Amino acid sequence: MIDNPRAEGAYRPGYEVAAEQVLELITKLRLRPGDRMPTENELAQQLGTSRTVVREAVKILSALGRVRAQKGRGLYVADDEGMLGTGRWASFFLPTDLDHIYMLFEFRRAQEMETSRLAARRATPAELGDIEKSAGVCRYGFDNGREDLFNEGDDAFHTAIATASHNMFLQIAVREARRLQAQSNLIGLRGSVGGHAAKAVEEHEAIYQAIRVGDPEAAAQAAATHIDNTLDDYRREIQQRIFSPTD
Repeated sequence: MIDNPRAEGAYRPGYEVAAEQVLELITKLRLRPGDRMPTENELAQQLGTSRTVVREAVKILSALGRVRAQKGRGLYVADDEGMLGTGRWASFFLPTDLDHIYMLFEFRRAQEMETSRLAARRATPAELGDIEKSAGVCRYGFDNGREDLFNEGDDAFHTAIATASHNMFLQIAVREARRLQAQSNLIGLRGSVGGHAAKAVEEHEAIYQAIRVGDPEAAAQAAATHIDNTLDDYRREIQQRIFSPTD
């Protein structure tokens, strides 16, 4: 099975190749939405092409919502609003609607299974290091009762796996789904250093190990188990809130 098929010998215009290289450079430099990019001259030098080709590539990326050109100020990485309209999902998601929360978990389950499966096939050594490091931050937060570090590590862990999938659409979808789930904090439905956190730390380790040894199906199943257990924890908390006696 070929993960990234490309037609051998197929002609591709220089500006199309350059546009792809600019996106790869953004990832390599770890630029975030709103960050300033190298100038057209600098891009031309780094890519080994002409400024004219770079300018055409920038036009394409601007139309796709990936790059924003500001007259007199330079080039910037665009925000996520232009990609798949993901920023608009929040307009209909109701963080206090349990049906919406459960549907979001179903969506996350499919995402996390596929990103883990692809990461097991595609992760680079550096990406494996990022996944392991973020799992370590999460574990440290749990061991030391630091909910802020636990949550930081948890977010970094899932983001790192999505990055290692080498699928930009999954990366965006995972980031947006996690952003929406964070909104459920409005009704206090959140993970904590207690509760499911102890299991989550071990589940992260299982996912990482499956990705590290290159076992796609084991990684996908470990991810599914993790999301299922997280959902069960949410349900238990909801039941406690509903049936616990009030003063």
